[in-house]
Amino acid sequence: QVQFVESGGGLVQPGGSLRLSCAASESVLWMYAMGWYRQAPGKERELVATITTGQSTDYADSVKGRFTISRDNAKNTVSLQMNSLKPEDTAVYYCRAVHITTQTVNWGQGTQVTVSS
Repeated sequence: QVQFVESGGGLVQPGGSLRLSCAASESVLWMYAMGWYRQAPGKERELVATITTGQSTDYADSVKGRFTISRDNAKNTVSLQMNSLKPEDTAVYYCRAVHITTQTVNWGQGTQVTVSS
């Protein structure tokens, strides 16, 4: 089964930037619609950004203009560039992959992002 592994989380000050990556274990990323979700303590998991196989993107209102999702099928990675980070962006960030044919959903294990001074 294809696995998706996130990396790039960490501690950053308000106003700072981080870049998250999600890597597929096989050269199959082109078959998946991808998304980033996040879950803060005591809250439900929420959508952050999505990108289709055709490179169409969508963002939660709370991150529009600050976050950018991108994909590189040749490198089997999806990235989330996060700028102007706020304390309320603190959460575990998850990569979600949906197979375009079978609609099978795969989740990564998550990476912690903490925005604090």
